[in-house]
Amino acid sequence: MVDLIERVVGEEDLLAVSVAGVRTLVPEVAVLTPADIAGHTRALLAAAARALAARRGPTGAELSFVEDLAVTRAHQGVPIEAVLRAIHVAERAIWSRAREAAAADGVGPELLLDARELYDDWAEAVRGRLIAAHRAANADQAPARDRDVALLRRLLDGGSAAALAAAEAGLPVTGGLWVAVARPGGAAAVRRALAERHRPSPSAVVDGLLVAVLGQAPSPRAVPDGTLVGLAGPAEPEELTGTRRLALAALTAAEATARSGLVHIAEVPALAAIVDRADLAAALLEKHRQAWAALGANAEPVARAVCAWVEAGGDTNRAAERQFVHPNTVRNRVLRFAGITGIDPGTAFGAVDAWWLCRAWLARP
Repeated sequence: MVDLIERVVGEEDLLAVSVAGVRTLVPEVAVLTPADIAGHTRALLAAAARALAARRGPTGAELSFVEDLAVTRAHQGVPIEAVLRAIHVAERAIWSRAREAAAADGVGPELLLDARELYDDWAEAVRGRLIAAHRAANADQAPARDRDVALLRRLLDGGSAAALAAAEAGLPVTGGLWVAVARPGGAAAVRRALAERHRPSPSAVVDGLLVAVLGQAPSPRAVPDGTLVGLAGPAEPEELTGTRRLALAALTAAEATARSGLVHIAEVPALAAIVDRADLAAALLEKHRQAWAALGANAEPVARAVCAWVEAGGDTNRAAERQFVHPNTVRNRVLRFAGITGIDPGTAFGAVDAWWLCRAWLARP
């Protein structure tokens, strides 16, 4: 049985299968590099095989490695629940392979069950130490997070204090800084991704947004799939107050058209200007208040069709696909909008006004 376990653990493709399963099934861990996951998985597999061979629990050296793993994951922002799920996924791959090998080698289920019980005892001690070390590391990080928030506030206040804060953070005080902002829902993944590729990169949730200040422009690959990050820069430390405002404008503008990834303010300047002017949107709504009332029950479908048509560049077929309706339906709704509002979405400025008005209609409570 020991020979079988050691042979299974030594199989070349087992590690790759385990890492692929972890990255697929545990999203919080998927942002880590495959080499990072593979290194820790390989070490745990080897330690477990040695423990089974000696019919013993974890040694002090093995528990020390587990503590290091817990601290590393805590500093990377990976929750302990995700760490435990990742280990569980790897365990399933290992024991599934062991069952297949045992059947092929004629190893009885009693021996396999005995080995699994030994492993469970070893793993229980490992999980206990992992949880305790992760919690302790998080407690130790709390003051550091407070310092990060204070440092970011000084940076984002701009002026001469920002230059001093940049020097303290190890950021360049000349040559330009970049500000990235994201919604807090994906904060942990974004923070880890930016920290892996850009050091130093002080980041924290400030005033309800994840904010990071970077010493160089981030690569689009630094943003995890399915997340959205607004970006602005480069700017001198003294100008970071305005830079954060521009990054937030880029985030809001990108959200308005359901974009994802890394969006620089220069990619959406007109859209950002529109989204940022609530006063002009209110004036537009007031001017066309009667048009909304006249559309009645068709008002919302008409507004959605106009938005889709403008965002598709006036391509009726593409807009219809997005709306899951016939192209003639989109065409008729756009014509209905133009007739009742007097705005021609087929002209350059008319398209802007039409999209803005319809977005404002749809955004009303």
